[in-house]
Amino acid sequence: MDIELVLLSIGLIFIILSFFIGKSTKKNEEEIENISISLHQETNQLKKRLKAIEEELMISVGPVAHGQRQKQKPVHEIIINQILSLKAQGYSIPEIAKRSSLSDAEVIDVLKSRGVAL
Repeated sequence: MDIELVLLSIGLIFIILSFFIGKSTKKNEEEIENISISLHQETNQLKKRLKAIEEELMISVGPVAHGQRQKQKPVHEIIINQILSLKAQGYSIPEIAKRSSLSDAEVIDVLKSRGVAL
């Protein structure tokens, strides 16, 4: 009979403890959910900022189909200044094109439009 009382009292103790432990896990679940939501929001904000920067620098992310020429977009003033500076430092057209992420023809067009001798 002593064993039955001991088991019954242990069971009651565990039932009472489960009420206290259950509340702390709910708090942890809410905290994890809040962190997940804030992480998702921050990720979306970073994606928006990256898209804005790509548009500003006119970087095309999508692939170009074989055989189709992409329309030439206007070159941003920052990149034009970079091209002029690199040319003044003595870099060649291919080196300038590589550093500015433009084609050789685009670099030549920019230099011609600014009156720089090739």
